Amino acid sequence: MIAGDSVQSPAVTSPKPYVRKPPSLPGQLLMGAAIHGIAWPMIRAAEALGRGPKLMAAMAAANRKRVDEKNPFRVYVPGPQDVFVMTMPKSGTNWTMQIAHQLIWHGKGEFSHVHDIVPWPDTAVMPGFMQRYAVPIDQATAWTSAPERKRVVKTHFHWELLPESNEAKYIGVIRDPKDVFVSSYFFIRDGIYGPAMWSVDTWFKAYVSGVNFMGLSWPEATASYWRQRHRPNVLLLSFKAMKRDLEGTVRRIAAFLEIDIPDAVIQDVVRQSTFEHMHAIDHKFGMGRVVFWRKPGRMLRKGAQGGSSELLSAAQQREVDAYCQAELIRLGCDLPYEEFADPAPQTS
Repeated sequence: MIAGDSVQSPAVTSPKPYVRKPPSLPGQLLMGAAIHGIAWPMIRAAEALGRGPKLMAAMAAANRKRVDEKNPFRVYVPGPQDVFVMTMPKSGTNWTMQIAHQLIWHGKGEFSHVHDIVPWPDTAVMPGFMQRYAVPIDQATAWTSAPERKRVVKTHFHWELLPESNEAKYIGVIRDPKDVFVSSYFFIRDGIYGPAMWSVDTWFKAYVSGVNFMGLSWPEATASYWRQRHRPNVLLLSFKAMKRDLEGTVRRIAAFLEIDIPDAVIQDVVRQSTFEHMHAIDHKFGMGRVVFWRKPGRMLRKGAQGGSSELLSAAQQREVDAYCQAELIRLGCDLPYEEFADPAPQTS
């Protein structure tokens, strides 16, 4: 069993800093061939036959099965250095990672790419180059030089799939599911699938039946995080509230991590965590070029709250709200929905 690194003496040391390697040229060509030669005709055929959502559901189920069978966290015991940032995809993950990382490094957290220093164990169950996308957790030792001797660990897994420890810290972020829908659609289209991307209609029908592109469900993930909110080592944040008060969010995370730093450092962390600053250094957070003949997609596109009308009609927005709220009730979750989402106006 792999134990979490000791604060005084890390279990594993790396002779030199980890450097993340983007997909090789042959890998990019292979990915392009798979997307255009296999995924594109398969997706178009499934949609033409009205089976697009069923194919998405089958792919999501296969992903869930891989997670259940090969969950990398089963053999990891967190230590006091671990700060898990747990979110649904496209819910402010990199934003929260940036805040926590800069607090840990007192505003001096330099990196060429965030995943040179932030492990993402989830990738162990992903196909292809994604398995080498981030520094392995046993090689993520940069934290031993950080002023606060902590490190961020990224995950999109539900709580039940994570390793529990009273010593570690867990920061969850919940975003309006309608905005998650829109952001994830553009991210997958621009960063991976390109012209082979599912139609918005297929994406929508799958989404309101509990299928996300990684096999995750917004209500399930949200309910799993919400149940843990009373634990002293769990902090749940609202993306909506983060947008409203960034400085307050930075101070809240600092207090949660027991980081006591001068106000000037807090202000520097706030500056480095603005959308404008992070958007300008998107290459430090993005996937990079996945297919040789296409430009890399952006990791940070708009970072907005309440922009789901970009893809969803008013009726579809109401359907997403109704589905998510009904599922939360079914799961026994009393999340105050309006604190995290902007419910679509009802028709008169």
